[in-house]
Amino acid sequence: MSFEVPPDAYTRFMGRYSEPLGALFADAAGVSGGQRVLDVGCGPGALTSHLVARVGVDRVSAVDPSSSFVDGTRARFPGIDARQGVAEDLPYESDSFDVALAQLVVHFMTDADRGVAEMARVTRSDGTVGACVWDLGPNERGPISLLWRMVRELDPDAQDESQLAGVREDELVTLFTNAGLGDIDSSELTVRVAYTSFEEWWEPNTFGIGPAGIYVASLSPERRAALRERCAAELPDGQFELEATAWCALGRS
Repeated sequence: MSFEVPPDAYTRFMGRYSEPLGALFADAAGVSGGQRVLDVGCGPGALTSHLVARVGVDRVSAVDPSSSFVDGTRARFPGIDARQGVAEDLPYESDSFDVALAQLVVHFMTDADRGVAEMARVTRSDGTVGACVWDLGPNERGPISLLWRMVRELDPDAQDESQLAGVREDELVTLFTNAGLGDIDSSELTVRVAYTSFEEWWEPNTFGIGPAGIYVASLSPERRAALRERCAAELPDGQFELEATAWCALGRS
């Protein structure tokens, strides 16, 4: 899944959720001063910002397949070790980090088992490996669950994100077990995001980001208008807040 989009576009689409999620995730992983930390699939730096605040820019490395995100992360955090690469083949030596984290990434890995195994490889013995993914399964508690529900009402054959790796309960635990991680702990991380209007919510869905954005961008003007109308009927007029929950798994390498 390609995310070759400007960092600002992604921030407006998902960053308003991933920024507060990053604080919760870093807390859950126990990230603290003195550690060497890797952000796998860093995007434009939602989690990276919290890692840098905790351990310093010189102790954080970040990797992402998107060149625009890598460039954006380097600009946002001068001096950071940010590289272009994929989770399934991390460009780091074994035992390089105390903590390796993947926020909202596992479900977009080409091979999630290999990606998590690579995270374990680059983490020192007894280090922490962590991942979190939105609950996009039957509970429909992700930021884009409402959009996908309205899509399915209009297009029952649409391929949503409910079958991707890690989006259902205990799937991250299974991936961590397969990677040989121990002391696995699972939890839920929930954030709330405020919107000033429906348009503020709707517009980022038209940016062509991720599976949902690509689907919306593929629609004819008439079908897109119908989807917009269906979504508007589900959300309040004026200001409102939405809640989103992610599965979180942490394990020891």
